[in-house]
Amino acid sequence: MIRHDRDGRLSVITLDRADKANALTAAMLADLLTQVQAARDAHAVILTGAGTVFSAGADLADVATLKSSPLWEDVSAAIAALPGLTVAALNGTLAGGACGMALACDLRVAVPGARVFYPVMRLGVLPQPSDPARLLRLAGPGPARRILLAGERLTADQALACGLIDRIADDALSAARAMCADALAADLSHVAAIKGMLAPLSVT
Repeated sequence: MIRHDRDGRLSVITLDRADKANALTAAMLADLLTQVQAARDAHAVILTGAGTVFSAGADLADVATLKSSPLWEDVSAAIAALPGLTVAALNGTLAGGACGMALACDLRVAVPGARVFYPVMRLGVLPQPSDPARLLRLAGPGPARRILLAGERLTADQALACGLIDRIADDALSAARAMCADALAADLSHVAAIKGMLAPLSVT
């Protein structure tokens, strides 16, 4: 249910459980972590979902296990640690624990109908440890507070306006591929060096 397609210097990792809105189980998270780690030599990595939803977050059937699982943070940390450019191609709504993996990417592009929400207050769970800082850095204190404290659902336009996403495109995957073009043509060490220069602006 995690698909990893390699095309030369580009890795595309897909959450492939469209019939369940790409809801994540513990097994899927473990596999996702493995696939992200396997992409360490890729010059660019795109993370996307199958169907019309990026991810609904945790699978409700597995929520007792996932509620306090370190795998969420492990996946986000592994994405943030990749030396290549990372882009989240949000083919639809981004929800719950899946927010962490998109926040850990360098860039985010979403389809016009995408929504972003992280209902930790309503669900009685804490966000992943690194997520609030990343959310604050990208979107600013106002949107971060509204998302985490008030459960606000942002439209793609609202997410773009506050900096949570970088671009809106009808075909998020194609747009993500275009974003990766320069990194794919560069040496991986050069990509990593530029990411390192931007590190003071990010949370790893």
